[in-house]
Amino acid sequence: MTRDTGATPQRVALGIEYCGSAFHGWQLQKDPELPTVQASLEQALSRVADHPVRTHCAGRTDTGVHAMGQVIHFDTTAARPDKAWLMGTNTALPADVCVRWVRSVSPDFHARFDAFKRRYRYVIYNHPVRTAVLAGKVTWQCLPLSAELMHSEAQHLVGSHDFTAYRAAACQSRSAIRDVDAITVRREGSLVVLDIEANAFLMHMIRNIAGVLMAVGGGRQAPGWALEVLQARDRRLGGVTAPPHGLYFMGALYPRDCGLPAYAAAPDLGFI
Repeated sequence: MTRDTGATPQRVALGIEYCGSAFHGWQLQKDPELPTVQASLEQALSRVADHPVRTHCAGRTDTGVHAMGQVIHFDTTAARPDKAWLMGTNTALPADVCVRWVRSVSPDFHARFDAFKRRYRYVIYNHPVRTAVLAGKVTWQCLPLSAELMHSEAQHLVGSHDFTAYRAAACQSRSAIRDVDAITVRREGSLVVLDIEANAFLMHMIRNIAGVLMAVGGGRQAPGWALEVLQARDRRLGGVTAPPHGLYFMGALYPRDCGLPAYAAAPDLGFI
């Protein structure tokens, strides 16, 4: 939404990083008292634009989920250089949300519908004792996990499949078919890191996949269980949904002519 000033509206895309621990997800809530990333960002952008701003994102994230490479767009009649959008918006944002880059885009660009791939990361702290420093940033699993076994198990899920068994009961997507391009699981010291890339994801799909892989990697389920769950197409057989705080939206991939960074929004912070 923009104020009618007579100026021609322009569309702007931003790369956003945020820690989701203090937010009730990305999306605006019916209760305005509940903090969301979208509300914080729109308030900051509206301050810089000097008119109300409505944003659209590449992928909504749930309560407690983080993002390194969220992509959003908005329309504005305000003439501002990229540096003003970057620095001015960051000045008005809370410390746990940050704009990483700014691009002017064509009027028909859409952060959600133009993205043809999305990448997420799930980080598990695998150690007998929980971590205090990384609390809220990783999922703690005290029992030993085999990253090698989890990686092997994950390959059953690569390709185009019906992921009914891996989506939340409340998921409203009309189709459960998703195209998973790649899943990798690796160990880095006490961290087990799951990376997954697909055309799109269902509600809680990654957290449900992580829960199944941890069950196999920890010996609570036999190898092959991920495939059994997939083929059953029954969410009740899928085990526990993994916690949200180990999940990161790493980025979205767009056609080259959109002029956006290719998964380039995330800084190198080591453990993620």
